[in-house]
Amino acid sequence: MENAAAGHAAAELTAVNAIGPEPYVALKEWAVAVKALAEGKQIMVLRKGGIAEETRDFRLKSTRFFLLPAYEHQRPELLKEAYRDDLKAALDGWTPGSPTVEIAAYAEAADDIEIFDQETVDRLANYHIWTDTFTEERLKWKRKQPLHLLLLRVYRLERPVTLPMRDAYTGCKSWVGLEDIPEGLRGQAVLSDAEFARQAEEIRAAIAR
Repeated sequence: MENAAAGHAAAELTAVNAIGPEPYVALKEWAVAVKALAEGKQIMVLRKGGIAEETRDFRLKSTRFFLLPAYEHQRPELLKEAYRDDLKAALDGWTPGSPTVEIAAYAEAADDIEIFDQETVDRLANYHIWTDTFTEERLKWKRKQPLHLLLLRVYRLERPVTLPMRDAYTGCKSWVGLEDIPEGLRGQAVLSDAEFARQAEEIRAAIAR
C-alpha cells in the first residue's frame, strides 16, 4: 500500500452541504480506519452488516456520507504493525463515555463490490491497514452474505465538527442518522482526481485477476 501524499489534491474546498445527503447519514468505521482514509493511506473499507443492523446484510444506504469514528472494539493485533501507532493517535484524547464525537471527513462511494471468497480478499492485502486475520474474520461473519468492498473518495472537512454523542450513534450498526450538522461545511478531496482514479483502478484490477 503506497503512501499517496504525492497525489493529495490541491483543489479548492468543496461545499459539503450542497452535495451531502438529506437527512445526513454517517458510516461508522473504526477510528483508525477513518484516520487512514482521511490521510490518503487507503481508499477502501470492507463491510458486512453489524449485530444491530436493521437488515440482515450490509446495504449502501447512501452514496455520500460522513465518516463517524468508532472507538470501541478496536484491536491493535488486527492492524498491520506499521499502523498500530496510528491507533494510539486515533485514541488520543478519547475517553469511554465521551459526551461528544468529532467528525472530520465525509466520503463518496465510487464503487460497491461484493466479494464471496478468501482468494479475492487476499488480493486486497496491499491496499489496507488490516491483518489477514481481520479480513478473514470479516469474510466469515454472516458467511452467506457477501463482503462489501467500498471504494471511497474521501474529503477532509475544513473544520472538524464536534457533535453531541447521542444514544442513536452507539451500538454495532453500520449507519446512523446525524443531527446538529451545521450549514456551510466545506471539504477538500484527500487525493487528486487522477491519483484516486489510479488507485481505484489498481484495486479493481487486483481482484479481477
